[in-house]
This record gives sequence, C-alpha cells and structure tokens, in this order.
Amino acid sequence: MSDTDIHGAPNHIAIILDGNGRWAKKRHLPRKAGHAEGARNVERICRAADELGVRYITMYAFSTENWKRPKDEVDALMELLESELRSSIKRAMKNNLRMRVIGDKSVLSESFIKTINELEETTRSNTGLDVSIALNYGSRDELVRVMQGIAADVKSGVTELSDIDEDMISSRLDTHMVPDPELLIRTGGEQRLSNYLLWQLAYAEFYFTDVTWPDFDKAELKKAIDYYNHVERRFGGLKQS
Repeated sequence: MSDTDIHGAPNHIAIILDGNGRWAKKRHLPRKAGHAEGARNVERICRAADELGVRYITMYAFSTENWKRPKDEVDALMELLESELRSSIKRAMKNNLRMRVIGDKSVLSESFIKTINELEETTRSNTGLDVSIALNYGSRDELVRVMQGIAADVKSGVTELSDIDEDMISSRLDTHMVPDPELLIRTGGEQRLSNYLLWQLAYAEFYFTDVTWPDFDKAELKKAIDYYNHVERRFGGLKQS
C-alpha cells in the first residue's frame, strides 16, 4: 500500500456498466457486439478486483427500465446474459468466485432461472470475490417489494409498526447478504444513478468516467480506487483536524 492510500481497496464496489453501444458505434459494429464485449469484460474486472483486494462487487447488467429498448435488442441481451451466466459457472469455480443474481427474476424464462439457480448453488461455498449481478433490477422496484412484504407482515400480526427500522428494511433488500458499497463506479460518461441501489449507496463515494465499459480495465479500476483513497469519509461527522 502506498503512502497515499487512506482506506485501501473498498470492501464493496458497485458498478454501472455503461457505454457498450457507444463502444460498438465508434468501431462501426452492431450494438450487440458492444454488449458481447462488455459481457467478456465482467470476468476481466472481477479478476482485477480480486487481485486488488476487493471482497464484494455488484454489477448492473440489466435494469427494470431496459425492457423499454427495442425488442430485438432486449431479446439479444437476454440470450447473451443467460449464455454468459451459464458459461461462467466453470470460470467461477476455477477462480473461487461466489456468484449470485439480484433483482426480480420472476419474469425471466424457466431456463434462465434454472441457470441462475445452478450458478448460485454451485458457487455457494466459494470463498473468493463475492459477485452479484443485478438483472431485471430497479431500486424503486426493490423497495416496493420490501414495503409490500413488511406491510403484509404488519397486517398478519407478525410485525409491529414499532419494529420497522433501518435494519429491518436492509435485511429484506436483495443485497441483504452483503455490506453496502463504499464506492460506485459508472462508466460511459453519464453521471446519474439510474435507479441503482438507492438505499445501499447512501454513503458511497461516486466515481464517474468517460471510459466505456468494454475499455474499462484494471488500470482504470485502480484509478477509481485511487480516487476513493483521496476522499475523507466522514459519514455526516465533522472533518478531522
């Protein structure tokens, strides 16, 4: 660790994978070529994050709003994502990665859900980098599902209104099994959260880069971590003198 490192590598990094289409357009390739290259980059960045000491990583692969894209693009994305998750089982075992999928999986195909279940079950005991893929995920949708569950419990008498607190809500989020991210990275030049982990990112540092996701490599990841290491994290407290 260099003398400029304040925090070391973040324990948990969240990433919005943006810029696949622009990467392809720049190279006069179809958008699906950009998505394919972006999918391949997931494994590269997971390896890099593991080497840099990150323990958890959560990647935004497909949002609840992405269904609004043209049907042929959505269909291609679903096919690509299912194929990548299926082929990642062997790679995850080789690299000791634990993998899970968060989001509303109820609308996915039966074969897709079967692939997700196999991936999660097969890698459950791995002790390396913990990877969450956000698929058909939207933070507002997640919070609505949480609130509906709590309301049902209150109505049935399982839960009292006075029992509802931050810990209860956090325990019912899709990410309840991992700590909140300390760093959010968004590639591709946009600077917004796009309905991603709104509760969990309450005290995260934000790093935005113009580099598109397929071009985001280990060196770029280190830049983001260096940025994180130059921020004094006060969590609402006063700056230390």
